[in-house]
Amino acid sequence: MSVAILLSARRRPPRLALLLLTLLLIAASLVHLGLGARWIAPQTVLRALLEYDPRNFEQRIIIDLRLVRLAAALLTGAALGVAGLLLQTVIRNPLGEPHILGLNAGASLAVVATSALGLSLGAFPVGRPLTAACGAGLLFGGVMALASAGRGGATPLRITLCGVALSGFASAVTAAILILDEQTLLAMRTGWPATAGLNWSTLQTALVPALIGLGVALLIAPRLNVLALGDKVALGLGVNLVQTRLLGLLAIALLCGAAVAVAGPIGFVGLVVPHVVRRLVTEDIRGAARLRRWERWRWCWRISPPGRWSRRRSWRPGR
Repeated sequence: MSVAILLSARRRPPRLALLLLTLLLIAASLVHLGLGARWIAPQTVLRALLEYDPRNFEQRIIIDLRLVRLAAALLTGAALGVAGLLLQTVIRNPLGEPHILGLNAGASLAVVATSALGLSLGAFPVGRPLTAACGAGLLFGGVMALASAGRGGATPLRITLCGVALSGFASAVTAAILILDEQTLLAMRTGWPATAGLNWSTLQTALVPALIGLGVALLIAPRLNVLALGDKVALGLGVNLVQTRLLGLLAIALLCGAAVAVAGPIGFVGLVVPHVVRRLVTEDIRGAARLRRWERWRWCWRISPPGRWSRRRSWRPGR
């Protein structure tokens, strides 16, 4: 990214794109609430949102089931979107994505291993999201350490290859635990991650680390804009590179932990949309972080539509 492009992006606030994406989000949300095994008319959906009647069966379906899945999609999409943006900016790797670089696999392994060891997370409301965040951060730290070993340092290609390798290893360990421990497999089947069985309390526990991660991302966004110009330029302008990257890693881990705790390891969506928004709308990290929350949910909805989410009751290794 050049200085001219960055300044041009700042002079063109993406208000029109934000408005269009917001309208698209509202329309897709209304369609989502009406779709499913039982079709519900749009007027009934609006009535349930504006004047909820718990005695009405269709309105209870909307509020208690479909609205929860919609909120899960929004939370997961926002978390993965901002995490992908931070990864691509912090490590300056266009292939930076939580699934490719092993963060999702590390988060899944941490949750499954914790359950297999019999460590209860019920006493601490945000235990599962924070456990997933720790797993994501530790595995990504291993990726960076492995990529930095030897001559040449951590190049984008080495980071990607190490991420794919460690992600595959963590996924294999997770699958082995689930195969060898029937109790853990049963717990994962019935309790995580199945969007059809979500409730508002589960979303509230994941919302806390997601909001903290988003707040940290917005806090370091001005420094990330400078960091995108190169390490030498950022260092010359007074940016603390180590502190910025550590805060970015903290935000990435919290966001990935929240997403995995709600919907499990989801790939691809953290890779494509940052490039789409950067190409069509803005290069400014501050504006792009807000836009990715809306654009990311649209991609999550296209990849996992409501009907498929409602039928998927369990998660198995390799899915």
